Amino acid sequence: MTAPVNKMPGPKIFGQMKRKGQKIAMITAYDFASASVVATTDIDVILVGDSLGMVVLGYDGTIKVTMADMISHSAAVRRGAPEKFIITDMPYLSYHLTTRETKLNAARLVNAGAANAVKMEGGSESRLAAIREIVDMEIPVCAHLGLTPQSVLRFGGYKVQGKDEAAHELIFQQALAIAAAGAFMLVLEGIPELLGKQITEALQIPTIGIGAGRFCDGQVLVYHDMLGYSNMTPKYVKQYSDLNRSIPKAIMEYTKEVREGSFPTLEHTYYPIEKP
Repeated sequence: MTAPVNKMPGPKIFGQMKRKGQKIAMITAYDFASASVVATTDIDVILVGDSLGMVVLGYDGTIKVTMADMISHSAAVRRGAPEKFIITDMPYLSYHLTTRETKLNAARLVNAGAANAVKMEGGSESRLAAIREIVDMEIPVCAHLGLTPQSVLRFGGYKVQGKDEAAHELIFQQALAIAAAGAFMLVLEGIPELLGKQITEALQIPTIGIGAGRFCDGQVLVYHDMLGYSNMTPKYVKQYSDLNRSIPKAIMEYTKEVREGSFPTLEHTYYPIEKP
């Protein structure tokens, strides 16, 4: 299912929001149910992140997530939120090997997955080339710098990036190069606030922070994290609900009523008969 063309915002709207000083709100969604809920809100962007590997599929990281996973989940999200702007992560190894594979995989996420844009991690020369190639295909690209989860093996864990002077300067220069390569948006994750502020002020494209401080042009949180529906509580997460408490409570109440025979009642019964 694709969104109606006349109702779907294009990527340029986010640059306009930055210029007007309007903050951009982004949240992840991974399936029809979560997307249907998000679709009832005025959220600006949905990210189908490869974090689904951790919060939905039960992996210990994101690098086991496949193209098939991302296509399937993106298509489900599109069905749940037909009029929202959706960005889908390109998973590990989907843009690391050859240019042809990179372009084909981006096209698959847009066509079969019905995404409006794709996101890729890193700012190396090969990533810049990939951004240029995908943009040349008329597919918008959101970039991602800082704590890039697909690089966790090289980082030695989920650690804040850009803390020393050399790392700070490298990420800053990569951000400039990413914008020049044609990305329309940049996610900044797990970096010091000063670096997030400097990049945001230097770029004309909007920055979306997740653990990058208060000065980015927008913020993104994982659906499950912000709803208290996961066991991951990094410093940058604010929980706006506590589903890990309320859901088990509801299930226990249901179990109790089934066992004692108080559910179902006449209210939940079709053509009830007199109970013997």
